[in-house]
Amino acid sequence: MKNIFKFMFVILLTTSTSFAQQIIKGKIFDNSTKEPVVGASVRALGTTAGTTTNINGEFALKTKEKINKISISSIGFQPLEVDYKAEQALSISLEPSVENLQQVVVTANREASLRTEAPVAISKLSSTLINDAKPTSMYEIINKTPGVVMMNYNNEQHGMGIRQPMGTAAYFLYLEDGVPIRPMGVFNHNAIIEMNVFSVSSVEVVKGPASSLYGPEAVGGAINFITQRPTAVPTARVGIQFDNYGYKRIQYGAGATVGKFGLYLGGYVAKQVDSWQTRSDFDKTSFNARAEYKLSDKTRLVGTLAYNDYYSQTGGSVDSIAFYKREYSSTTDFTYRKVLATRAKISLEHTWNANAETTVTPYYRDNTVGQNPSYSIRWTTGATTAKGEINDNSFTSYGVLAQHSQKFNFLKARLLVGGTYDYSTNPYRSYTIDLSAKLRADGKSVEKYTLVKENPDVFVAKYDAKIYNTGLFSQFDFEPIQKLRLSLGLRYDRMAFDYLNYLDNNATGTKEYSQVTPKIGATYDLGNGKGIYANYSQGFSPPGLTAVFRKTPVGSANPFYYNLTPAYFDNKEVGGWASFLDNKIYIDVAYYEMNGKNELLSIRQPDNSTDYQSAGKTLHRGIEYGITYKPNSEWFIRFGGTNAVHRFIEFTLSTRASDAVKNVNGKDMPSAPSFIANSEITYKPKWAKGLRAAIEWQRLSSYYQNQINTVMYNDKTAFGLSGVSILNFRAGYNFKGIEVFTNIMNLTDELYANQASRGNNATDRTTFTPAAPRTVVIGLQYNFTEK
Repeated sequence: MKNIFKFMFVILLTTSTSFAQQIIKGKIFDNSTKEPVVGASVRALGTTAGTTTNINGEFALKTKEKINKISISSIGFQPLEVDYKAEQALSISLEPSVENLQQVVVTANREASLRTEAPVAISKLSSTLINDAKPTSMYEIINKTPGVVMMNYNNEQHGMGIRQPMGTAAYFLYLEDGVPIRPMGVFNHNAIIEMNVFSVSSVEVVKGPASSLYGPEAVGGAINFITQRPTAVPTARVGIQFDNYGYKRIQYGAGATVGKFGLYLGGYVAKQVDSWQTRSDFDKTSFNARAEYKLSDKTRLVGTLAYNDYYSQTGGSVDSIAFYKREYSSTTDFTYRKVLATRAKISLEHTWNANAETTVTPYYRDNTVGQNPSYSIRWTTGATTAKGEINDNSFTSYGVLAQHSQKFNFLKARLLVGGTYDYSTNPYRSYTIDLSAKLRADGKSVEKYTLVKENPDVFVAKYDAKIYNTGLFSQFDFEPIQKLRLSLGLRYDRMAFDYLNYLDNNATGTKEYSQVTPKIGATYDLGNGKGIYANYSQGFSPPGLTAVFRKTPVGSANPFYYNLTPAYFDNKEVGGWASFLDNKIYIDVAYYEMNGKNELLSIRQPDNSTDYQSAGKTLHRGIEYGITYKPNSEWFIRFGGTNAVHRFIEFTLSTRASDAVKNVNGKDMPSAPSFIANSEITYKPKWAKGLRAAIEWQRLSSYYQNQINTVMYNDKTAFGLSGVSILNFRAGYNFKGIEVFTNIMNLTDELYANQASRGNNATDRTTFTPAAPRTVVIGLQYNFTEK
């Protein structure tokens, strides 16, 4: 009998111990991208048991009590409750909450933080928004950001305006997972053609100077393209797109995480032939890969690779006669742009404890851009000859980015410190070509240019440069009183380059630009989904090397632009956010005033050549606002807009007594519409699950074409509005992983220009970059997700 009691006691003890060690495991992922959701809260309802997901979206919930239901919540996602059955392996997807202001962003503070804790104007374009848009080019999603306009120059070529006039200004920064895609000094406003739109998971746009964290070129703002992570569950997608003007694209992506290793591969191959504009054929192959390996619970390796091979004919701009007749014939049959870009990096991420993290990221870039650009053709009114140029701008970079984040118990403080070093070689060659010009009957414009001769020994610019970019940054955030959070940022940058200028008698030398840029900001939580913020920040940007080593116009005191100086900016900003009607309405507002000094501006000469000037003062002032309204699960309405002024305060055009206009003080800068808006209504009916339809309105008010404010672009478009007013329609249906969609761009077939510009001389004529007529995109895609 004694032995029987001992046996029963052992059985009870074993059972009790086994029950006490019950562990529920699972993984949580984004329903849109299938990426793991990090830091999601997992709770067993009716108990005190809870935990959070790790970097791979995995969780292990320990409990002694019986569990029937589990709740999952994460900022930026809709909360969810799921039933639990014993021994069940959980694989749970969360639906993104696209209308929620309380999103997690990484660009504002260089690590994951709440949007409402960052004293800056930042917008996040979510994976759901991108997936619904099914973009052919990046401009289709970037333009959904309040205060931002990205001009479509066709074939993925583009210009950008963030708190700046539209066009080619070098005062913003493109990032890929937090690392600049180009080194400082080798800027190109077209650099997004070196990106893979199909492998972008989300986009974050910081507006205003972000130099205290990201460096000099992040003045008007910074755009961070966050690439797709390995998916938590095995996924694959493959699809095609084509339109009514000869565009075709095959796109693919696949990802999975098995044990400690995760991998995602994605890309597309695009081709266009015989489009609506002559000389617009192009080819592009784009590929991205990302691998993650979990070395331990606290350490992981993340490696990424980006490859883009691009070639495009360039139709260029047209004159008013061709534009208004909708004769989109190119004046050239020899211009082109070709790009070969490779980027690779590997990050070692280590979490020391709950309060300390370190990341070290060495990276590599290899890039070449060769072109025969139509915008460089120099022609004087009435002449039957002209000059052009062929150039090649290449760079190879080796760099490292390191940062450490430390949280403290006092004042809820956090300190971020880091540094970056970038070494790049940059050879540049540009030589002239001789052209003949066939004039129209009036003799005032060119019907067609013909390439007569290349002059590979007659250079416009020829130099070799070695660029050394060094940056040290820090940011300290703390709460001196409850609900008030202060942010203090400081960065030191030094850009230096050794050069050999072959056109200046093989002159060699070193130039250096350095600056300390501060930032101070504050957020105050008003409660109930409302808050305000303010910040003061500075930015500076050295001139690009292609401007420094270009020959100045004949008659200038100096043969080259060695005397160009950095541009400096002071930015003051206040803003806030609020939610109403039980979080159905969200409003985000920012007011800014940015004063520029020595801003690099280009003055178009009578022959279409460019004179660069780094002088004067400018003003950039505006109010940006975003409103979203989600009355129920079927409807989603958003509106984003900005009212802004971009103005010359002091700027001298000429000191020559013979010139009628000496300065443009008090005049508006060209290509600077005072009102920009993008609005969209999306409908996803309950009665047809998987169906979506959306109508989008893009609006730009009239703007001056030249610096002396004598000519405006104010053509009438949709709804009789001057400037640009167009509608886009999108629809799609997803049934059991098979997705059919269509995008109709420029729905009402408006005649409008993506850019209209003119020089300041009386003989100058407007050149138009024509926008596409009504374009119908049709796509078919299959999406596989392992259950």
